[in-house]
Amino acid sequence: NELAVLARDYSDASYYSRGKQKLKRGGMFYTAQSGIWQTVWAEQVPDNYITGISSTPVYDSGCLRITIEARRSETVEVTVSSGEMQPVQVEGRSGHPVDIPLKEMHSWSPEDPFLYDIEVTMGEDQIESYAAMRKIEVKKDGHGIPRICLNNRPYFQKGVLDQGYWPEGLYTPPCDDAMIYDIRTMKELGFNMIRKHVKIEPQRWYYHCDRLGMLVWQDMVNGGRPYKGWYVTYMATAMEFFHIRMNDSLLGLLGRKDERGRWQFVEEMRGTIRHLKSHPSIVTWVIFNEGWGQFHAKTVTRIAREMDNTRLLDQASGWFDQGGGDIRSIHDYFFPLKVKPEKRATALTEFGGYSLGVPGHRMYQKVYGYRLYVKKKELTQGYRELIEKEVIPNIPRGLSATIYTQLSDVEEEINGILTYDREVLKLQGDVVRELNDRLTCF
Repeated sequence: NELAVLARDYSDASYYSRGKQKLKRGGMFYTAQSGIWQTVWAEQVPDNYITGISSTPVYDSGCLRITIEARRSETVEVTVSSGEMQPVQVEGRSGHPVDIPLKEMHSWSPEDPFLYDIEVTMGEDQIESYAAMRKIEVKKDGHGIPRICLNNRPYFQKGVLDQGYWPEGLYTPPCDDAMIYDIRTMKELGFNMIRKHVKIEPQRWYYHCDRLGMLVWQDMVNGGRPYKGWYVTYMATAMEFFHIRMNDSLLGLLGRKDERGRWQFVEEMRGTIRHLKSHPSIVTWVIFNEGWGQFHAKTVTRIAREMDNTRLLDQASGWFDQGGGDIRSIHDYFFPLKVKPEKRATALTEFGGYSLGVPGHRMYQKVYGYRLYVKKKELTQGYRELIEKEVIPNIPRGLSATIYTQLSDVEEEINGILTYDREVLKLQGDVVRELNDRLTCF
């Protein structure tokens, strides 16, 4: 048997989704790629087989809701177990939610990433999976300030921006251990969250976040025609400084005049949520970023909420905020930060971007970054001053999460905590850990 998969990749020459790829790479945009870059497999299955499984924690009820999808409706047998409890077995039908009560429920968190094992039998088919019990929401703390809460308690999320690029394979990591290394290294530095930036990883990456204990903010993949840089970058930055809200209805300036491209984005957003919904590590869907292909954000946010009302929504990361979603999402690389509480939780979803080029560990000599340092000690001191002057004082004012730019260098962009080859830690690890320990809502 021969199976041929044919596709045409327009990269940034059309309205299709593309992330950070660009045919003329440079600066914050990277080498374009084509071809299959995630794992493809074939397996033999019965005539009526399980096509999908989704799990939703009904946290306050101590109940795990499992839905099994199949070609035809059939009786399913779901067993949930762990090392702490006797297996619980419930019967139901595919296509309908099955609620499984958990006595002495064990919560999932970055500090304690506890997973329950799941076995499902349907006729001749059988699968294994896992699930976790955790809850994410925004509610007011004792001072009346909206906070991001994990498992009913305020929980400060300290994260890094992760492009998911590799010198060996661009979108494709060189091996499973490479994905684990990124997640584990950030965790060892005291971070508890990663924002996966306009890219969808193989499920294996999210599995490692689930089992190692790393919160994930998942971006949708941006698209649209080429954006007008003067509008989505320079003017938007200035308007953000003056607290002027810019409308996202100027579709030509945002690269979204193609109706077909707008519909495609919505369908891909729905597909992304369906594809990744069962991963407990994912706590926030980021719909638009800095106006890149943004359109009618209020309507798109409503559609995302209908798809998944158990997670937070960052409607517009950076600028072009339309006042919706759960997060007041700020990008700040240049100006003093002063947070003012509002009805949503406040998050600094991109900041820093401090750069250091390490000889022998750079892809290009050309440099892109927001502030350039020449020594590790100087970079670390700059990072310390940034956290102590801009982040820590804003936590009592309502800051609930931060996302530092970024996990690793990518091509010309040398503002990573790690070099592009992941061989050098450019900041002093003990200082980063100490500062992260000070980032708390309590």
